[in-house]
Amino acid sequence: MKKKIAQLKEHPSYDKVLHWGKLISITGSAQIIVQALGFVCGILIIRLLPVQEYALYTLANTMLGTMTVLSDGGISTGVMAQGGKVWQDKEKLGVVLATGLDLRRKFAIGSLLVSVPILFYLLIHNNASWLTAVLITAALIPAFYAALSDSLLEIVPKLHQSILPLQKNQVAVGTGRLVLTALTMFVFPWAFIAVLAAGLPRIIGNFQLRKISYGFADNSQQPDKEVRVEILALVKRIMPTSIYYCVAGQITIWLISIFGNTTSVAQLGALGRLSVLLSLLSVIVATLVVPRYAKLPSSKHLLLVRFIQIMGLLIIFLSIIIVLVYLFPTPILWILGDAYKGLPFELLLSVTGSCIALLSGISYSLYSSRGWAMPPFILITFNLLTVIGLASIIDLSSLKGVLFLNIGISFIAFLQTSLFCTYKIIRIKK
Repeated sequence: MKKKIAQLKEHPSYDKVLHWGKLISITGSAQIIVQALGFVCGILIIRLLPVQEYALYTLANTMLGTMTVLSDGGISTGVMAQGGKVWQDKEKLGVVLATGLDLRRKFAIGSLLVSVPILFYLLIHNNASWLTAVLITAALIPAFYAALSDSLLEIVPKLHQSILPLQKNQVAVGTGRLVLTALTMFVFPWAFIAVLAAGLPRIIGNFQLRKISYGFADNSQQPDKEVRVEILALVKRIMPTSIYYCVAGQITIWLISIFGNTTSVAQLGALGRLSVLLSLLSVIVATLVVPRYAKLPSSKHLLLVRFIQIMGLLIIFLSIIIVLVYLFPTPILWILGDAYKGLPFELLLSVTGSCIALLSGISYSLYSSRGWAMPPFILITFNLLTVIGLASIIDLSSLKGVLFLNIGISFIAFLQTSLFCTYKIIRIKK
């Protein structure tokens, strides 16, 4: 037995497997805690908020995602691509980070000008008072402020694969959110309180994230014109796609809030909360896989093999999840409470759409990390044709209708991103 163990340790792949095992165990265990905290917090909010308030909370969270995407516009992708080239140089990495943060603050103004009026309209349209709409919008500010920098600051430790401090900070933020939510929701079951309880811990965690990031990047560096040009060049190619994904990713909530009713908005938001568990897989890939893919040499064979391996494993894993949801919908829906227990088929549709969207998002992250950008005309044209075609035959006022629409949009996006990534790899010259 000892001899076999010794032979195993001498195998050329032993160290590599052991290294990946440690990384995945560290990242996975921490993310299980983070996602568990977020999931418990979400279920707590679903159960304690009245259906009307939870519908407003869903709209606010949806718009926060829109605001974050618009304020980024591809900047984080540009920082990842530029940082991947100079990640071993503390000063140059500091310049890239400073330039990205400067651009992000400027983009935030435009994001607010676009997003706030839309949020107000959707809230008022769904029976919120003017005072409630103002309070919910104001409550979004802490989370939005933190989002302006945390996604960029995380890039630095990810490039250096300094995972443990990053995970500890995420666990602390998740714990703070759960504690604050538990202390407030029982007494003040209002949407704006739930939004505020999620944003304040992120502000605190953001300070610690800066300390982690600036351990690898020089925080005394100033934005650089040349780096700004490089990042903006990628932003110009990515921004139309980012805006489209921003709209497409939230289109089900927007459509059901306009053509449906408040109950349907709450149901869609509650079902989507279960799909948040998939973000565990997304975070692991974004933390461990995407930065490594960004640093791979421009070898056609190597990039293609890694891409097929990543997507193949994801498809197998996500297929198992869909089968489990099909077989056991009742205990899963029990988690949401009695108000949402009669939605087994809708649950299957929601999870299926989320799984396909996750595949599309990871495929997009992989090729974007290489500095590649799909021509917006191709992406938007095909997806708009899909939306128009499905909208002409689907009842968009029903929950099932918008979930079918989401599956169609996600599937077309997955085909496009995976085929484009394959095409760009094949086009690499020796």
